[in-house]
Amino acid sequence: MIDTAFPFSQSAASGIAGGTGLAVSAEPGSGAPAPATENIGTESSGLDQLLQHPAIWRGRSIARVQSVSTGFPALDEALPGGGWPRAGLVELLIPRFGAGELYLLLPALAALTQQHSPRWCAWISPPLDPYAPALAAHGVELGRLFVAQASSPLWAFEQSLVSGACDAVLGWAVQRAQEPHARDIRRLQLAAEKGHTLGVLFRPQRAARESSSAVLRVVVEPLEDGARVTLLKSRGGHRGALDLTWAHQNENSPRAHGS
Repeated sequence: MIDTAFPFSQSAASGIAGGTGLAVSAEPGSGAPAPATENIGTESSGLDQLLQHPAIWRGRSIARVQSVSTGFPALDEALPGGGWPRAGLVELLIPRFGAGELYLLLPALAALTQQHSPRWCAWISPPLDPYAPALAAHGVELGRLFVAQASSPLWAFEQSLVSGACDAVLGWAVQRAQEPHARDIRRLQLAAEKGHTLGVLFRPQRAARESSSAVLRVVVEPLEDGARVTLLKSRGGHRGALDLTWAHQNENSPRAHGS
């Protein structure tokens, strides 16, 4: 009997659905994809078009934001654009690994990997191997999953964001030795904008005390059958806490508690 409860597997042998995805080792200087270029407006675009760029923050009157639904209506309503930003860095701050952080992302990852002509969904140096049966059970198209183990995770994360080859890039900086500085976060945010990529960086909850250039900062804390999601920073969106419940159709439905 296959346990579909956890999107991570303790065994490296599980891989990604027997190799339908792609796993690599990423290192600096190993020939990362060339950065995609994006022209922000032209001479004829005018001020109105410039103000629609996602980097322009106008308080509640935020520029139009392209988004992908989180799969949770209450959370979509609280976020600018009605979901996760399609181009920008999101910090998920967690008290411990497995607080519900991945289950929160599964609906969006499923939508991105199932869209017409999808790009890659890259996981950079995850602490455990992704568990393919659980991801597939939640609608994630495994053939668009890219897993990389890197000796320099932040470097690999940035290169994946800026490459233009990914719809979403997930990275982990949960160990003290991996903690990024403010200038690193700024660089990652710019890379996500340039590559038009949803970047998700998992960080320890203590990082909430630090300033950040990320477009969205969210604390995720586990509840008995869900998670408390606190919006610390949301450009043009709301702040405050939401209690989300993981909805299961029945007791035999695949589950993905936390990670």
